[in-house]
Amino acid sequence: MTLLLAALCSAVFSQITVSGKVKQAVTGKGVFSKITYKSYPTGSLSETFNDSTFSFTIFGSSKYVVTAEAQGHIKSTILVLPTDARNGIISRDIELTPNGKTIRLNHLIFDMGRAVIKPESYQELDQLVAFLKINSKVEIQLEGHTDNQGNANLNLKLSQDRVEAVKKYLVKEGISKNRIQTKAFGGTQPISTENTEQARSLNRRVEMRILKE
Repeated sequence: MTLLLAALCSAVFSQITVSGKVKQAVTGKGVFSKITYKSYPTGSLSETFNDSTFSFTIFGSSKYVVTAEAQGHIKSTILVLPTDARNGIISRDIELTPNGKTIRLNHLIFDMGRAVIKPESYQELDQLVAFLKINSKVEIQLEGHTDNQGNANLNLKLSQDRVEAVKKYLVKEGISKNRIQTKAFGGTQPISTENTEQARSLNRRVEMRILKE
């Protein structure tokens, strides 16, 4: 009886509620979308529905991916890990970028002045891996940018080295190198021209462009 009770308690506590909203990356407004969640990587458990919000329950230690797609926007996928749960709840939103725009990898962090990817970047990169595995026909271009401080040639090389480091990670995780192009801009395409650290931080980035869906 004691073992049965323990098993039942374990089953209850292993239930995790995943919820969030789908919103437009530029405006932050909700976007009515086709939302699919499935176990990853097998996809043996899945469900699809239409809404601008989502909520579902996962069990045990399985990973899940949630994909949202809406007309006029680039499809987006998040990777849900049970270890992200706090008190049995995972709250994650999905941002959809309008077609023709680049997607910034917001949580991609490098060592200062180097092309070494910091470990805290791995979850976002693994999410990109999941997106590319689920959408096996998608081809992308990784675009590297730095701020405009220092030597322009060195900045151009740094931005190239960084996108190549990201490509190397994706290939190591099973994505064909033929699906990934890279392009370096150095500091020639700033988001902001203000001479502040906040502006320079915005300008140091890697973006993804969808070349083929």
